[in-house]
Amino acid sequence: MSSPSTTLPSAPAPAGRPGTAPRLRGRAGHSPSRPRRSLLLTMLTGLVLLYSLVPLAWLVISATKTQQGLADSFGLWFGGDFALWDNITETFSYHDGVFTRWLLNTVLYVVVGAGGATFLAVLGGYALAKFTFPGKRAVFAVVIGAVAVPGTALAVPTFLMFSSMGLTDTPWAVIIPSLISPFGLYVMWVFASQAVPAELLEAARIDGAGEIRTFFQVVLPLLAPGIVTVLLFTVVATWNNYFLPLIMLKDPDWYPLTLGLNSWNAQAATAGGEPVFHLVITGSLVTVLPLIAAFLLLQKYWQSGLAAGSVKE
Repeated sequence: MSSPSTTLPSAPAPAGRPGTAPRLRGRAGHSPSRPRRSLLLTMLTGLVLLYSLVPLAWLVISATKTQQGLADSFGLWFGGDFALWDNITETFSYHDGVFTRWLLNTVLYVVVGAGGATFLAVLGGYALAKFTFPGKRAVFAVVIGAVAVPGTALAVPTFLMFSSMGLTDTPWAVIIPSLISPFGLYVMWVFASQAVPAELLEAARIDGAGEIRTFFQVVLPLLAPGIVTVLLFTVVATWNNYFLPLIMLKDPDWYPLTLGLNSWNAQAATAGGEPVFHLVITGSLVTVLPLIAAFLLLQKYWQSGLAAGSVKE
């Protein structure tokens, strides 16, 4: 004898086609998969892109011209002759190859100065974020105040201090001030407080790891995005540093690229000087290329570093 079958009441079908799941739609009939497009935002983004790329395009085009071609042709189009390779060769051989010396000086200032500033910022930011000590609030106030002070305001006092110590006109006069990065310290402080869990540090200490081993084996991998972010900022600031070397250095053999190219540019205004604007432009192009390469290669780490702490769990 068969038992009577029981029929459960079915859920009402959603509006629209029978048997189809309801679709979530955004405001004004736009679905989340197809976000609304803003014509004004697109135009503003296009203007910013144009503002950023036009000077770079002018630099690339002008680097292909001779000294005479710069005056005889339109700035945003190529001249009659393509002299890029000749300009590059002449840039590195002009004045007994002093451009190469300036390039090596800049690399030295960046590796020692920007690298040291990044390392000190990582150490200080981690300590301020994960350790408690007397005067921590005062240190925070000093760091915030140092971020607000422009570097040019400290250039003259720095020069007087280094002059009394006999360090002016030496590479140390550029390297030592570059080791201090209040903004990098603040960024690493904020990043370390979010990226390094206190439970992970406690587990490492329970397992017998010392503070140095914990820092290098546990903390540093977690801080990699923030380190790259700070490194990019310090590298760009040191690479483009002009005012500090201007007041600290007199010997052209210790000039960075910024100061050296400015001295070439000033030749046209001196009595009997030789105008070499085509070499200044070509040297500027060579100077910009390492920064572009650094941003392209480290872009993903930079973006993740800037986004750290933006989502609250």
